[in-house]
Amino acid sequence: MKEGVLLPYRVRPPPRRWPLVLPHPPRGQPKRKSICGCIVGPDIAVLSLVIVKQGENDIPGLMDHVLPKRLGSKKATKIRSFFNLGKEDDVRKYIVSREVKSAKKEDAKPYTKAPKIQRLVTPLRLQRRRHLHSLKRRRIEHQKEQKAEFEALLSKRVAEKKAKVAAIKAAHKTAV
Repeated sequence: MKEGVLLPYRVRPPPRRWPLVLPHPPRGQPKRKSICGCIVGPDIAVLSLVIVKQGENDIPGLMDHVLPKRLGSKKATKIRSFFNLGKEDDVRKYIVSREVKSAKKEDAKPYTKAPKIQRLVTPLRLQRRRHLHSLKRRRIEHQKEQKAEFEALLSKRVAEKKAKVAAIKAAHKTAV
């Protein structure tokens, strides 16, 4: 819903009214996005609202009970910022997990489900990083050695060629 579009349905604004849709018109053909008018009508099934100011009484069914957070963050840094953890704290202890009962078996014991933490720095990751760095260092050293060998070979060949040319010149001078 866009402020200023006084219609109860979706419309495509003319291209000159770009501030309504995009910050600038795209190059080439104008892209006409459709936007919804700001008048609430009977055709709107769901309306997303934000409570800006709370009144004296609670709205029943909305403010009288708190729903627990069903899904937590997966990323390690987001979990750290959510629970205000330091670098030395273990993130795995603070995962938002939920208890699930089996739908197939009625007498089954409930179990917990939790997301796999992404971007978690583990000893294995550090080891892999060290290994990759050592491989890179070895490659660089090997390349340096090969380059030194090649330059030595080149200088040897150039010296041989110079000697050959000098010998031919000397032979020409003695012949004349």
